[in-house]
Amino acid sequence: MVDPIKAGLASGWRHIDASTLGRNHTVDFDVVIVGTGAGGGVTAELLSAAGLRVAMVEEGPLRSSSDFKMLESVAYPELYQDSAARKTADKAINILQGRCVGGSTTVNWTSSFRTPSEVLDYWQRQFGLRSLTVDALIPWFAVIEHKLSIRPWETPPNANNQLLAVGGEKLAIPVGQIKRNVKGCWNLGYCGMGCPTNAKQSMLLTSIPVALQHGATLYTRLRAERLRFAGHTVSALDCLALQSDGLHLSGKRLQLRARHFVVAAGAIGSPALLLRSGVPDPQRLIGKRTFLHPVVISAALMPNRVDAYAGAPQTIYTDHFLHQAPIDGALGFKIESAPLHPVLFSTTLPGFGAAHQRVMREFTHAQVLLALLRDGFHPESRGGHVRLASDGTPILDYPLNETIWEAARRALLAMAEIQFAAGARSVTPVHELASGYASWAEAKEAIAALPLKPLACRVVSAHVMGGCGMADSAQRGVVDHRGRHFWLDNLTVNDGSLLPTSLGANPQLTIYGLAARNASLLAGELTSRTLPALP
Repeated sequence: MVDPIKAGLASGWRHIDASTLGRNHTVDFDVVIVGTGAGGGVTAELLSAAGLRVAMVEEGPLRSSSDFKMLESVAYPELYQDSAARKTADKAINILQGRCVGGSTTVNWTSSFRTPSEVLDYWQRQFGLRSLTVDALIPWFAVIEHKLSIRPWETPPNANNQLLAVGGEKLAIPVGQIKRNVKGCWNLGYCGMGCPTNAKQSMLLTSIPVALQHGATLYTRLRAERLRFAGHTVSALDCLALQSDGLHLSGKRLQLRARHFVVAAGAIGSPALLLRSGVPDPQRLIGKRTFLHPVVISAALMPNRVDAYAGAPQTIYTDHFLHQAPIDGALGFKIESAPLHPVLFSTTLPGFGAAHQRVMREFTHAQVLLALLRDGFHPESRGGHVRLASDGTPILDYPLNETIWEAARRALLAMAEIQFAAGARSVTPVHELASGYASWAEAKEAIAALPLKPLACRVVSAHVMGGCGMADSAQRGVVDHRGRHFWLDNLTVNDGSLLPTSLGANPQLTIYGLAARNASLLAGELTSRTLPALP
């Protein structure tokens, strides 16, 4: 099978691995983009297609299909922040986040949802984002869905997902199909380790190669350290080269100068860069209102083999529990299935010793549901905030209060009931004090009594949003509806950190659509002409 990245590099793409730099450099571009994920990739494609000289800065490595071996021991250290073990300050939430060319789009599970209409309505009411209506965003979602082959998954779901559908049907809970950004998918189930067949239409395979074909320059193993600015204008980005291990500094520096700068380093990395740079922030909003979808998990053992590692990871969902209260009432949650691989399963599973070993022996019979809690709407659901450690690295504080725990308990109950309805012989909420319950009645009583607190109830997340939120004024947002910084004229933020709340849905399509809209507006401004949308 041809590796399109290696073929492109052989054809002359401009890729500079900063670990190989022998001396300090200063280089000029029209636009410098920090980050190569959903926001950065789309932005790079559109701006380079407009004829602008574009640089992409990525802290992680460039890896491609021939490097993706479907091994957790290889994928997590190579492709994820902190080897897939990034945590909040109190260690209570584990965050799965990409750190490679393509960012999280390279390692996500391909689930694609448009921004829910009730979320856009809330943004209009609470943050004055009048231009972000459902009708205004439909064309952007449509063009992205076409470009990235986002469509319903017509292959029958694997057993892990089908059991969610079965349990939902037994309980009269409506379920739906998840759209996926894949083309020619082999249905392997190893999406979280990078797609070895070039089926996943990630930024690694789509927008970034197009940008490189248009003459963009890609820097990897290069850490964006600080934006230099004077008055209302950013003049340069100071970067630090990493060694070949991708972790330690090499001692070499690179300064990138440009007419315009786009920050798309993710909803932890982008606020951190702005904080390190000391950009104007009179309301002290940078890094505040950073949102996860706090996720709680329920594991079931089924009578028959499930083999949750095989087949498309996520294809069935239910929003039934998102709509049981007003959006600003008690937290709702989306339920999906989660793929299982031995390291991911064993490090998330509660217990230790012989009890842990017994469950691992039944790995092939395990079925897992997860609930994404929709944070950011209830008055007591304010998310977290990004701050800097003494060495300038980001720390995410994310307090889990009673509003979140109340929703977590409802979610654990809902998932257990679905799993028993689907035929589970036992269900274990992922909680340090929980055991395998043999009936819905037993589980219901036990879950109602579980003490829900940090480190006892296991909480994870793969979705980070906010921290540089959009609004109609500098008094309640970091950027405007286009992602333009309120205080610096040539600075745009164009990634998940734009979102003023969480979504209650996997965020990649929302980020793609907003990034395409904002980058098109920016390209038109920088080139003084109206530009077409993505091909």
